[in-house]
Amino acid sequence: MPDYPLSHWMSWEGGVDLLGCTAPGLPMPNAIIHVARMVHTPRGSCPAGMIFFQPDPAAAPVLFGFIATDPVVGAYFGPTMFAGTPFEQAPVLQANISTTLDAQGGSARVEVNGHVIETSLSSLAPQVLVDRAPGGLAPFRTQGVERVASAGRLRIDGVDIALLNVTGSLVSPTGVYGR
Repeated sequence: MPDYPLSHWMSWEGGVDLLGCTAPGLPMPNAIIHVARMVHTPRGSCPAGMIFFQPDPAAAPVLFGFIATDPVVGAYFGPTMFAGTPFEQAPVLQANISTTLDAQGGSARVEVNGHVIETSLSSLAPQVLVDRAPGGLAPFRTQGVERVASAGRLRIDGVDIALLNVTGSLVSPTGVYGR
């Protein structure tokens, strides 16, 4: 395997990544809940991830930012891992995060800014090892173990949110970003 210069990194275990559209014709998902049971960085380890929920594409997002139980860890993501993307200046929101992975799927529960977000992913493809070059909104190399989901559910504050598709949603037992 070739060597890659590395200035920043993060790894995770127990990842549940929901990406979904709540309306037809959207150019990108307007519901992104990307979390892990434990994220490791040079600044420490804690449950963490990112959230983006913009039910009205013409309005500001209802929820947007990096989320973590430890704000020091959350503050690492934007200026290091996501530098040069629209997420570089994203706020850090303190949150409670839990995930569960099993043979049938994965689920996450996030409590942030007075909201409770619950996700579940199912109908998983077989587990694969991935190695993706940097590109687009992911300016880092991604390596890890993933199971792509073809079904997903999103519930916010006790209300089910209809998702038209969950393309790109996955369960990731472990992985690493490096740049």
